Amino acid sequence: MPSNYERFFDAECFAVIGHSAAKPFPILSYKGLKRLGKTVYPVDESAERIDGDQTYASLDALPQQPQAVIIEVPKAETRDWVARAAEAGISDVWVHMAHETPEAVALAAEKGINLRTGTCAVMYLKPGLSYHSIHKLIMKALDKY
Repeated sequence: MPSNYERFFDAECFAVIGHSAAKPFPILSYKGLKRLGKTVYPVDESAERIDGDQTYASLDALPQQPQAVIIEVPKAETRDWVARAAEAGISDVWVHMAHETPEAVALAAEKGINLRTGTCAVMYLKPGLSYHSIHKLIMKALDKY
């Protein structure tokens, strides 16, 4: 039976949220979702294009509402993006490991969001041998995959 983390990728439409002016955009998650054939929109108010694709400044600017979002912004912005996802009616949210905050986690629980934290989405998206595949093996061994 797939884990809650694995079921996240059952969605067909995603937004990947970054802030390129503050830290590199989560391009591996973005490209991994595209490689899976998912509809994926880059949300980054500080960039015009990501991987050649038009970016959007907000979730409500997207051409269609995503079913799930991956958030990898500076920690100071995480809670606000969880709030924006809740306002948009998005109930599946992944906050990249080490970017979660107690406030974001509490808000997600309050709003009924199925929040994934504590790990990296890329280990589910990148095939082959890499740092992420080693991370995947460790997480599976610890029964946290």
